[in-house]
Amino acid sequence: MYVAVKGGETAILNSYRLLAQQRRGDAAVDELSVVQISQQLRLAVDRVMTEGSVYDPELAALAIKQSAGDLVEAIFLLRAYRATLPRLAYTQPIDTGRMVLSRRVSATFKDLPGGQLLGPTYDYTQRLLDFSLLATGTQPQPQTAAPTPAPAEAAPRVIDLLNHEGLVEDQAVPEGDPEPFDLTRQPLRFPADRSARLQNLARADEGFLLAMAYSTQRGYAESHPFVGEIRFGTVELCLVPEELGFEISLGDIAVTECQMVNQFKGSHTEPPQFTRGYGLAFGHSERKAMAMSLVDRALRAQELGEEVTAPAQMPEFVMSHSDSLESSGFVQHLKLPHYVDFQSELELVRKMRKAIVQQDKGAQPKPEEGPHA
Repeated sequence: MYVAVKGGETAILNSYRLLAQQRRGDAAVDELSVVQISQQLRLAVDRVMTEGSVYDPELAALAIKQSAGDLVEAIFLLRAYRATLPRLAYTQPIDTGRMVLSRRVSATFKDLPGGQLLGPTYDYTQRLLDFSLLATGTQPQPQTAAPTPAPAEAAPRVIDLLNHEGLVEDQAVPEGDPEPFDLTRQPLRFPADRSARLQNLARADEGFLLAMAYSTQRGYAESHPFVGEIRFGTVELCLVPEELGFEISLGDIAVTECQMVNQFKGSHTEPPQFTRGYGLAFGHSERKAMAMSLVDRALRAQELGEEVTAPAQMPEFVMSHSDSLESSGFVQHLKLPHYVDFQSELELVRKMRKAIVQQDKGAQPKPEEGPHA
């Protein structure tokens, strides 16, 4: 056993060296810097920050570089680093109504107070390869002036407009404002309240969440949603230190918020109205925020008295399988040695095959005797 362990250790160290060589690539090509990744692969950085639960573009870019672009591995690295950090304090809730907007669109109203703000988006591109990007000139490309962000008071949230008419459910802060569930410090338990569900969805693998959201639109939750509003911009992050007793600003962070609205037929206590699904992610992460809001609404089926028939409506199914680290680890552990298990099953299959062969021989009819036997 000792010899096997030593041999395995040497192989693993050699694997590290090969991995470093593969990650670096051709030494004749300039090495990709962390700054380049954070500036030019910002959407990948935003996803790693969101699912890694750390708002730090530099560290997320470092994780992407170290993982050679494997975003799930990068998320793993960032989560592992996060686990070493102390929890110093909790910030105040961010106010997305005061967001300094870079993009703001709604699919429910054509004319909005504050207007539609397209901002940076791939929505209107032709999805054709731009071969000019193969050129690597040293001169910076000319940049057009960025649009002036709309002031917060000029862009009220669509949900607030609907709420003014009483057409959408009002989600007021519960009495006593209970402390939200902290998924990073407490294990997931069922039934889970909405704060735990939203944290789980925010950290969920984007691909899994997208598939669940898609299923709700394909008849597996009887969902007919509308994008009430998508907002992307910066919000102020504030903290109230115990020793000061008043609020101070820590700076601004970029977030994407999505409010999805769904029709609700009403109940004995509630009139027909629209209900909400909510999504929030770090950086510019529209697909993630939209998928999150669709699944959040689907998971509220039982709360709203709707029949639970689809996987996306089942909290235990969705929340237990959404995490990329857990799902990836459980799948990839199959690469580890399973010699004993396989040999046991191999012997079982051989015995079953042998028993079937013997049974077939015993069931064969005996040849009939001839007249001169």
